[in-house]
Amino acid sequence: MLLGVIADDFTGASDIANTISKGLLGQGGLRTAQFLGIPEENAPADIEAGVVSLKSRSIPAEQAIEQSLAALSWLLAQGCRQIVFKYCSTFDSTLEGNIGPVGEALAAALGVKGVVACPAFPGAGRTVYMGHLFVKDRLLNESGLQNHPLNPMTDPDIRRWLAQQAKDTVGLVAHERVRQGADVVRQILQEASTNGQTLVIVDAISDEDLVTIGTAANDHRLVTGGSGIAIGLPANFIRMGLATGNVGVPAGTEGPEAILAGSCSGATREQVGIHAQNHPTLAIDVDSVMSGETTSEILVDFLSKHRGAAPLVYSSGTPDEVGVVQSRYGRQAVADRLDALFAETAIKLVSSGVRRLVVAGGETSGAVVSALDLGALTIGPEIDPGVPVLLSHGEQPIALALKSGNFGAPDFFTKALERLSGR
Repeated sequence: MLLGVIADDFTGASDIANTISKGLLGQGGLRTAQFLGIPEENAPADIEAGVVSLKSRSIPAEQAIEQSLAALSWLLAQGCRQIVFKYCSTFDSTLEGNIGPVGEALAAALGVKGVVACPAFPGAGRTVYMGHLFVKDRLLNESGLQNHPLNPMTDPDIRRWLAQQAKDTVGLVAHERVRQGADVVRQILQEASTNGQTLVIVDAISDEDLVTIGTAANDHRLVTGGSGIAIGLPANFIRMGLATGNVGVPAGTEGPEAILAGSCSGATREQVGIHAQNHPTLAIDVDSVMSGETTSEILVDFLSKHRGAAPLVYSSGTPDEVGVVQSRYGRQAVADRLDALFAETAIKLVSSGVRRLVVAGGETSGAVVSALDLGALTIGPEIDPGVPVLLSHGEQPIALALKSGNFGAPDFFTKALERLSGR
C-alpha cells in the first residue's frame, strides 16, 4: 500500500476514496479500498490506497487521538509511504477539537512539522482564501453550518479556529504564494517546520491549486485536509513509477432498495422534499423516538411495503426544529437515539434482502455501516461529486451510497439508486 488515509467519518472516507480512485483526468488514480474501522487483517496485496473510516469527528479529543493513532499504526504496517488525515471540507469541529489535536498527534508520531492543512474542495463549493473558508459564495459562518447540530461553525477564519485547538502556532500559505507554484509552497512549508509550526493552513480556490499543493507535498509523510487535498497525490506515485494509474471499474448490484436520511443540512432537506413528490416517504417524529413509540420495526415495515418505489425515511428538520428537540432531551441523547434507530433499521433491512442502501448524513452513515460490519468496500463510479458507489464483497454484495449532508444534486436519491444497480 502506498497511500493511507485516516478519515474522521464514514461519508468523508467515501468522498476521499472516490477522489484517490479517480486521480487526475487522463492519468487515473490508485486502486483504492475503504475499510470500515481499523481492520484486524492485512489489506489485499493489490490495494494501493487504503482509507480507514473512523467515527471520531464528534467524540472527545482523547478518544479521537487514540483511534487515529491505532489507524496510523495499521496503515504503516501495510507499507504506506504517505498518510492523509481527512476531515470535513467545512472543517466541522468544536473549539475543543478534534482536528488540531489529532493532526498534531499524528505529526508527532511521524516526527514531522510544516504539515499542510487544507479543507478546500472547489468541486463542492468549498474554497479557502487568506485562511478563510467559503461555502460557495458565503463565508462558513453564514452558510448554514453555524447551525450544525453537533459541530456549529461560527468562525470562517480556520487559522484562528485551529489555533484554539492546537498546541503549536498555526501557519498560513496565502493564495498568491500558492499561485507561484509547488516549489514556493514547499519552501514556505519547510520554513514553517523550522519555526516549529506543526499545522499550516494552505489557501486553495481551484483544483489547480490543489494539484500544486499535492505536488509540493510529494515527499511529506503527513498531509491533512478535505477530500480535495488528495486530487494531486496519486500522480506523485505514478510519476515515481510506483503505480500505473487505476482506470476504475463498474460496480453495483440489483435488488431491493431503501433510503435513510439523518442529515439536517439544507441540501438534504431539499433532496428529501424533491424525492417526496414522486416517492413514498416517512418522516420520523423525534419525540416518538425518544419515548420508544417509533421503533426500527415500524421503519422497516414502511420501507418493505414500498419496495420497488424508492422509499425513504428521514429525521431531517430545520435548525429551529432541531434546536427545540435538543433543548428538550439534550443534543447527545437525541443523536445517540437516532443513530441507534437507523443502525437497527439497516441491520433488519439487509437481513430481509435489501441490497441497495442510500444513507444521508455523516453521523447516520457511521452508525449504519458500523452496525452492518461489511468489511472492505470497493470504490465504484461517482454518483455526484464526492459520493461514489461502494460495493461490499461476498456472495450477496451490498451496494451503498454514503452522502455527506451538504453533498449531492437535488435529484440525488433517485440517481443514487440507479447507480447502485450498476446502471
